[in-house]
Amino acid sequence: MKKILSIAGSDCSGGAGIQADIKTITAHKMFAMSVITALTAQNTTGVFGVMESTPEFVAKQMDAVFTDIFPDAIKIGMVSNSNIIAIISDKLKEYNTKNIVLDPVMISTSGSKLLNDDAMEMLITKLMPIATIITPNIPEAEYLCGFNIQTKDDMQKAVLEISKKVIGIILVKGGHLTHCSDDLLYVNGEFIWFEQANIDNQNTHGTGCTLSSAIACNLAAGMNIKNSVKVAKEYITGALNANLNLGKGSGPLNHCWNLSNK
Repeated sequence: MKKILSIAGSDCSGGAGIQADIKTITAHKMFAMSVITALTAQNTTGVFGVMESTPEFVAKQMDAVFTDIFPDAIKIGMVSNSNIIAIISDKLKEYNTKNIVLDPVMISTSGSKLLNDDAMEMLITKLMPIATIITPNIPEAEYLCGFNIQTKDDMQKAVLEISKKVIGIILVKGGHLTHCSDDLLYVNGEFIWFEQANIDNQNTHGTGCTLSSAIACNLAAGMNIKNSVKVAKEYITGALNANLNLGKGSGPLNHCWNLSNK
């Protein structure tokens, strides 16, 4: 059985973060492990509190995982401060890890910065260079490239600019586009588009977490990067089309839509 490690924050309401990652990994019939960077008090209507792990405890969690059940792929989500980011980077290098999927949780859906400037810079200089693939949404890509993204042409210009800072592969998610939700994968100088019509479902809590975890699962299964993204998008499209409706706000996906009831 393939083993996947999620390094992220906890979502007590179950729709995003570690909980979404574990559900996604389980739905791919793989073994999920976690390193928790922060506890959050949140639900479908908002975030009401955050309690960060200490960098030392993050390191202890990583040591416990890597010295016993070594992961085949790693997904990184919410990393809340520069010291935690530095520890994660050091440990990933120490254990010579591979198949690292970084979901750079930097900008909220509403456009608010989720990290201070020091942490943003540390994420860019310490974690992005060692990631196999990064998966920014459009607001995050705008921060990384330094200009507004409104069209697919803008997305292509953005990945060229971001590629100056990133050694690995870039997937810019187009969910914030007006007329479509096309994603752009940039691999070795090639633009690969994944076309996706907008799905009529406002319950999108945890989509970024879910997609990045699915990509990690597919990389662990031995797929190349293009197929890993393609199959992950098919999985998340199914999870959205399942039309789960929980909570009073933007609800979670149905991560287990693809599992048989038999």
